[in-house]
Amino acid sequence: DYAESVNPIGSTGGGTQALDIALGNVQTATVDTSTNVFTFDNPSVTGKSCSFTLILTNGGSQTVTWPGTVDWAGGTAPTLTTTGIDVLTFLTLDAGTIWYGFLAGAAMA
Repeated sequence: DYAESVNPIGSTGGGTQALDIALGNVQTATVDTSTNVFTFDNPSVTGKSCSFTLILTNGGSQTVTWPGTVDWAGGTAPTLTTTGIDVLTFLTLDAGTIWYGFLAGAAMA
């Protein structure tokens, strides 16, 4: 059996929202107010693979800004669902200097 801890953030409320990986490799959040600027905190050290999944509700309803260290598949951040759930995955091998970002699922029900 393999399990990952879930960090239920709840409503982001706009402003800066830290996604603290030490609190769980699965993060859940709902975008509901104003611009949201996400930061990724406490990745594993260089030489260790570190990944987390973000289950984001209503991400396209407001402006979402990702860290500049995210290298998105295809070179562009995905368009998020206005009303619904998107599943995003992030991976780093160098303590967060570069995060590889992937949209794993859009408009999930």
